[in-house]
Amino acid sequence: MLSAGGRESGGSRAPAGRWRLVRHARPVSAPRLLLAILAGLASAAAAAADVGSFLDRHWARPLPAQGKSPASFSALEASLDPSACGSCHRDQLEDWKSSLHSRAMGPGVLGQLLDMKAQAREEHQECLRCHAPLAEQAASLVQAIKQRGGAGLHEQGLVCAGCHVRGHARYGPPRRDGSSPKPGEKLPHAGWQANEAFADSRFCAACHQFEADGFALNGKLLENTYEEWRASRYAREGRTCQSCHMPDRRHLWRGIHDPETVRAGVTIEVQAPTVKTGRLVAGLRLANTGTGHFFPTYVTPRVEMEIFQVDAASKLLKGTRVVRALVRQVAPDLSREIADTRLAPDAIAMLDYERTANPKAVYLVYRVRVEPDAFYAAFYREMLKRGETRAGRKMIEQALVAANASRYVLMERREPLRSKTRAGP
Repeated sequence: MLSAGGRESGGSRAPAGRWRLVRHARPVSAPRLLLAILAGLASAAAAAADVGSFLDRHWARPLPAQGKSPASFSALEASLDPSACGSCHRDQLEDWKSSLHSRAMGPGVLGQLLDMKAQAREEHQECLRCHAPLAEQAASLVQAIKQRGGAGLHEQGLVCAGCHVRGHARYGPPRRDGSSPKPGEKLPHAGWQANEAFADSRFCAACHQFEADGFALNGKLLENTYEEWRASRYAREGRTCQSCHMPDRRHLWRGIHDPETVRAGVTIEVQAPTVKTGRLVAGLRLANTGTGHFFPTYVTPRVEMEIFQVDAASKLLKGTRVVRALVRQVAPDLSREIADTRLAPDAIAMLDYERTANPKAVYLVYRVRVEPDAFYAAFYREMLKRGETRAGRKMIEQALVAANASRYVLMERREPLRSKTRAGP
């Protein structure tokens, strides 16, 4: 492909014949060129409007019940259970099982619902519209609450049908080659209706973006991931949510809970320790180089950059630790925003270190820690401490254990100090 300077993107001169074709092509008149541009823009706008119209219908809440399945459907085709979908879509089912979508109605949500009064449960339907969006899930959930427990479709969270089935009709993207089912084509469950919306970031915004008049703190919507992306260069470059979170169409939705996904989204650099006027000087730099929204997004995760000195037994030496948190910190009852220190796309966080070297110090440790469920852990602890949960107490305790277990070290590096400080035995 030729650049503006007539060279290929690799820097070598383009073949002469090809260059002459470009040079001697008949020039397009300005009016014709303008008309062509306007026609292209109009076509793109129409396609975008079509996607928007489809999504308005597809995500109209609450989702209506599927109703009676077509007479031609087998019991397997009529089922909304993910295992039924997986009888043919095996890879997608296995990916989904490993994802947080399959655990969207985990013990933290169910434990709270068990303790809610009927009126409060109705007020919290805004949460369920994404965690278990199907009308059939709402029905099984109501039954489980009445019985103070019980299995049902609601327990499986955001199931396949939550995105792909409406009125027993199947919806999805076109095939990889761009084709769609033809009328009369013999396919299971009468095929599917193809729509480009499944590759559009607005599809994800249905759950990962609050409406403009939605719940906000300090003038900022609580859930604002789609708008963070839309304001970034990733939106301008056409890099959608799906391109990172559903690579090669896989149903993984990896995010802050997955270390490898997070490592791919940030760049971390270490400034080696030096001694200046008797003080130990170092630094840690973290840049949001590959995340198409704030890092981290939403209010639940907490990322900590830290530098500290340790002794020969790797024990933290008191008074040597400095830390910088990247978090949108809010009160457990969501009454106020305490701080917002997250990184916008392409922004950089610096942690400067200057401390007296402890005589026992052997290493200077640089570390980046991630707590994907920091808010939930604090929230569950507060619930248990105040005795706000009874019927759901065991579930909240399970949720707290899971939230604490989600923590991990994203990066750790140790730099020896003996040669620099002459410390040690």
